[in-house]
Amino acid sequence: MLIEKNIPSRVGWIEVICGSMFSGKTEELIRRLNRARIAKLKVEIFKPKMDTRYDEVQVVSHDAHAILSTPVESSSQILLMTNDVNVVGIDEAQFFDEGITDVCNTLANNGIRVLVAGLDMDFLGNPFGPMPALIATAEYVTKIHAICMNCGDLAHYSHRIVKSNQQVLLGEMDAYEPLCRKCYIEKQKISHSA
Repeated sequence: MLIEKNIPSRVGWIEVICGSMFSGKTEELIRRLNRARIAKLKVEIFKPKMDTRYDEVQVVSHDAHAILSTPVESSSQILLMTNDVNVVGIDEAQFFDEGITDVCNTLANNGIRVLVAGLDMDFLGNPFGPMPALIATAEYVTKIHAICMNCGDLAHYSHRIVKSNQQVLLGEMDAYEPLCRKCYIEKQKISHSA
């Protein structure tokens, strides 16, 4: 006797776009979401409500490209707003609670393509929030790099240039600069000796 299982009719997956600040993560997320819309797929986009740097509702890249999104307080809210969608985009995933990984897996298990962008490391060079778990469970991971503001090499560190020990400090070029490993280590030595 064949037992029918509750398997979605289409297969979903998770794509993570990660890297340092100013590497183009949000730009790449917007590009992929726009391509999904061109393909006439139903797309929903979410961002953490706390991130109001450029706009309260839109996801906006550093080069001012934007896409309408829904700001949410917690990852569990995303599941409540994703009925009958093909693609879900999530920006600034590092700011979400640890439940974001389960939310993304639930969506993918239900046949949805999930696109997630976020910082993989904080300003101290440590893994940031739920990003390591998202990277581990994703089918596709794209790590993109900025350009080192000190020497011009590829950068993957987000060096904080203002005094603060908070892990989460919203800011732009006034608060952070992308650096390569060599320049980051040099600047960390200087800031620890000061």
